[in-house]
Amino acid sequence: MINLVMDIKKPSQQRTTPQLRIWDLPTRLFHWLLVLCVTGAIVTVNVGGTWMDWHVRFGIASFALLLFRVIWGLIGSRYARFTQFITSPAKTVAYLRGPQHKEAGHSPLGAWSVVAMLALLLLQSTSGLFTSDDVLTQGPFVQFISNDQVAWFTRIHSFNEYFIYAIIGLHLVAITIFSVRGRGLVKPMLTGDAPKHTLPTGTQTARDDWRVRVAALLLAVLLIGLAWWLLDLTFNAPMSFG
Repeated sequence: MINLVMDIKKPSQQRTTPQLRIWDLPTRLFHWLLVLCVTGAIVTVNVGGTWMDWHVRFGIASFALLLFRVIWGLIGSRYARFTQFITSPAKTVAYLRGPQHKEAGHSPLGAWSVVAMLALLLLQSTSGLFTSDDVLTQGPFVQFISNDQVAWFTRIHSFNEYFIYAIIGLHLVAITIFSVRGRGLVKPMLTGDAPKHTLPTGTQTARDDWRVRVAALLLAVLLIGLAWWLLDLTFNAPMSFG
């Protein structure tokens, strides 16, 4: 009877796939909060009207999140750091020409797409701090610059929107292609783990202990304070239209 129970358990045990931690909790929270804020900003700017106040809120929250990611890319865990996944253009071209090999974290091409998306979103959120629609909505720093400068930032903010739509579209296409090929990108960003057999031999796990999370929390508190100050400056400052 004991042997029978053991035999029944063996198949399920054999189906268990070893996992390695790749994405730490702060990186995953950043990713999904940014998805929420960017989606909210896109929806509210297209609805317009009084929803523009929420567009500003989502924009400032995105700005704080992006600052977090830039700093976390310097001090975060192994696979969150820019030095780990950003490669030279020559190595990226070699990666595209050669056989596709397994990668822990971002592939060379994926890394550059992440950098492009972060740069475009950072440009959008930063320029939004200096923009005005000349009707009801303005960024927190409009009161400190000239009308010509406001108009310049507003043009950048409007024009860059098309690039953001394009990079988001490419990102969704890439997720779909990888999912069809059996290498899902969504689940690892939810759980933080990737199946060991999909990673290069010798891949090391990322640190995701309490020290990492406390450091991220302290950084987040500082940036929440910055976002709160920007919101206060936005909604309590005198309007500068015209």
